[in-house]
Amino acid sequence: MTFASWIKRGLPAVALAALSFSAAAHVGDAHDHGGMLAGFLHPVTGLDHLAAMLAVGVWSAMTTRRLWVAPVSFAALLLVGALLAQAGVAFPAIEPMIAASMLVVGLLLAARVQLPEATGALLVGAFALFHGAAHGQELADGAALAGMVLGTALLHATGIALGLGLKRAHAWLPRVAGGLVALMGLNMAWGLLAG
Repeated sequence: MTFASWIKRGLPAVALAALSFSAAAHVGDAHDHGGMLAGFLHPVTGLDHLAAMLAVGVWSAMTTRRLWVAPVSFAALLLVGALLAQAGVAFPAIEPMIAASMLVVGLLLAARVQLPEATGALLVGAFALFHGAAHGQELADGAALAGMVLGTALLHATGIALGLGLKRAHAWLPRVAGGLVALMGLNMAWGLLAG
């Protein structure tokens, strides 16, 4: 099976997931999650974080020469956001900003917008602060934070690999993928407004 046919078969399932799940940022989870594995699984098991982090990798791979700059910025500022939240810094509108991150990064990917590397890194890094704050409110220790950064890096690397593969596929595939991520952001925003 070719990469393009794999994507074609998987897109309907991803579309259904994007439209049927209310992506929650897990803010205010009552449980403290500790340990490297718990931290690693945190960004991987939250659909909102998963989609945003994969999309950052895909978008970066498709639009920049130094495809690692935006993902490294995201991972670094994710950690900063988590540490600030654990130190008691209150972040306003965490969930709306996570929804906005999916919408913006999805649209950047769908339109294949090429930003200067520093601008792209700054943009995704700003969103990463809010993703980090959401995680930081839940993760209990340094090992969990290290696991979170490792999980994030793995998602970005996976996104970069997907992006490099999509560069050689049909031009509409990345646009559809970006559109799905943007729809997830809209779905989350709608859920926040309705709730």
